[in-house]
Amino acid sequence: MTGADAKAALERGRPVVLVRPPAVEQAQDVWELLGPLAPGHGPGVGPRVLVLCADDASAAQWVAAAPPDRPVHAVTGLARTSRVLKERPVEILAGAAKDLAALLERAVLKLATVSTVVLAWPEVLVDGDGAAALDTVLGEARDAHRIVLSWNPALLGDLLERHARRALVVGSPPVDEAGHPLPPVCRARFAVVPPFRRPGAVRDAIDALGATTPFVWNGGPVAPPDHAPDAVLCTALPSRDEAGVLARLGGGEPVLLISAGQLPYLRSVATLTPLVLAPGADRARDRAEALRERVAGLLTAGNVDAELALLDPLFERFDPAEVAAALLALQRDAGSGTREPAVATPGERARVRVFVGLGKKDRASAKDLVGALIREAGVAKDDIGRIEVRETFSVVEVAGASADRAVRGLTGTTIRGRRVVARLDRDR
Repeated sequence: MTGADAKAALERGRPVVLVRPPAVEQAQDVWELLGPLAPGHGPGVGPRVLVLCADDASAAQWVAAAPPDRPVHAVTGLARTSRVLKERPVEILAGAAKDLAALLERAVLKLATVSTVVLAWPEVLVDGDGAAALDTVLGEARDAHRIVLSWNPALLGDLLERHARRALVVGSPPVDEAGHPLPPVCRARFAVVPPFRRPGAVRDAIDALGATTPFVWNGGPVAPPDHAPDAVLCTALPSRDEAGVLARLGGGEPVLLISAGQLPYLRSVATLTPLVLAPGADRARDRAEALRERVAGLLTAGNVDAELALLDPLFERFDPAEVAAALLALQRDAGSGTREPAVATPGERARVRVFVGLGKKDRASAKDLVGALIREAGVAKDDIGRIEVRETFSVVEVAGASADRAVRGLTGTTIRGRRVVARLDRDR
């Protein structure tokens, strides 16, 4: 399939799915598919094009990637966007699905004039209640053309059936003829680094590797360098084929600097090993060895994808090591500096408090939490006690025997369009 096929399908009203790695720079053909935007659009009318993203950090990346003649406004604050929509025309609006749904609820965003909806890599939003915000926005723009960007359409399942039925798939999904996932193409190392910090991170990575003839790939065609590199570093996210070529260039494991939300895709492409950059390690030098071992054990044996997605907007502003230090500082302030960071689970009859990173501002209710505990975590209704829903978080009391199950089951679950993080609560 070609871009011409995709354009013809859109003109006939047929949805199009573009199989692309989850990075805006890998989807430049979207701008051509959008075609010319009609002039004469005024303030308070509504955008022509809507880009639905997983979070506000992803929405901001569309602003930087847009051509000069395609200005994009990113929803990074509801109050600011409300004011902008009332004061000046916005042709292309990019925002997190939950933020766009909130603007619709406030009657600030009007979608009657939307001609095209771009659904940007919604893989992390389709589980459970995560599709609720998408359904709300897509339902309001039901007559608009659909362009879906996906690195693995098979993960979208019912979402495509509801909102992009019989879509034309352009690109090669990462599955074989039998529908099984393709194996990794190489081994690679990675570090989670926000885009604006990557030039400095490249220098840190070169120092950490001890490289003398490195090759740095910033996107675009992979052209073999004039010299034989002893390290390959990537500041842009490669496709499956590009990753294989980059691995062969250096004869080893390329180093990829990525955003946290790109990790699930990258795991499908390469067998990964984290690369610790020296500045972050230096700033953490004074941490107790016991705490470092606990964290290393969690990273080795656990799954922290949900926590990475929650913290990804902070990585856009701060070094990941500084984010980790801030979390430790919050933990210290909540209790004494010498106590154990985790609370041991009491006997079966005692009640244990579970902290849930979801509150009134997320439109969550006690009923939502009870439903998630029963359906997703498998906690018996009789084991659920008092639930306090506060502004930015909630505290749930459960039977001691069900505490670990509640934490594991809630973490990663999507409630009201937001990925949840849960942990055992400490005495405050």
